[in-house]
Amino acid sequence: MSRDERGFALIVVLLVLAVVGVVGAEFAYSMRLEATAVRAYKDGIIASHLAEAAVAQATREVVADARYVTLDERGLLTFYTAERLELPRLPREKVEFGGGQYGYRISDEEGRINLNTSAPDRIDRLLRELGLDKSVRDTIGDSLQDWRDPNDAYRLNGAESDHYLKLPVPYRAKNANLDSARELLQIRGVTPEIYAGAPDRPGLADVVTVKTPGQININTAPPLVLRALGLAEAQVSEIVQARRVAPYTAVPATFGGRGLATQTRTFRIEAEGIVDGRVAARVTAVLQRRDGTPPAVTVLEWSRLR
Repeated sequence: MSRDERGFALIVVLLVLAVVGVVGAEFAYSMRLEATAVRAYKDGIIASHLAEAAVAQATREVVADARYVTLDERGLLTFYTAERLELPRLPREKVEFGGGQYGYRISDEEGRINLNTSAPDRIDRLLRELGLDKSVRDTIGDSLQDWRDPNDAYRLNGAESDHYLKLPVPYRAKNANLDSARELLQIRGVTPEIYAGAPDRPGLADVVTVKTPGQININTAPPLVLRALGLAEAQVSEIVQARRVAPYTAVPATFGGRGLATQTRTFRIEAEGIVDGRVAARVTAVLQRRDGTPPAVTVLEWSRLR
């Protein structure tokens, strides 16, 4: 073999080795991607089951033999018997279970203001307590009424289908009551920041509902909600201090006529599934307790987020 032929053969061998190296690297990269995708899918499935387990555990507390609920000094929902004896809480944070952990938070849905049953002035006071300017409050208040009423006539600061149909993703006004508080995000004036809030301030999602009869539990309503009902600051302080000692068993006469009650049947459970120290699935469920032997619950709303 001549010198030129040997040189050509060497070049061919080097090219083949380069191609094999590229193919091998691509194959290894593809395998790593596939393994990562499979692992992420597996973790998501495990986390979803963990979150559902958290809802089941929370449901055990909801159906316990409790008459009253109130908030402890950390803001955690606490159940009480008819004799106002505190029931022990089940573990709610980073509970080890089935290859991961779960956690959950229970809150009283009837400590929130019902958007479908509240008068406009109550909604306006609530928005004011959230720190919103009057122009923003007027837009949200009128648009909420337009969203719920059965006609296409809009109020001064409101919006009907002709407004929503011009949006990049068009839709029509519902012209009926809200089925979920998340519908607020479709209503003119409600931004994601107003709805979700921030670490230093609550959002509408924390203080409104559409799943309750309309009465508000004096034992669990946050001060913001109590002020939205028209209570003075001194009255709000009185309620908060009294219920820290023990839940109210009856609404005092001085707070009558505000739509307050002392018991609840509707609860919100916010659960999460944790795998490898990371929250990989979230479930939010709104449950209503039904009396009976044994007691049971009705699921009013269920949403899942991974």
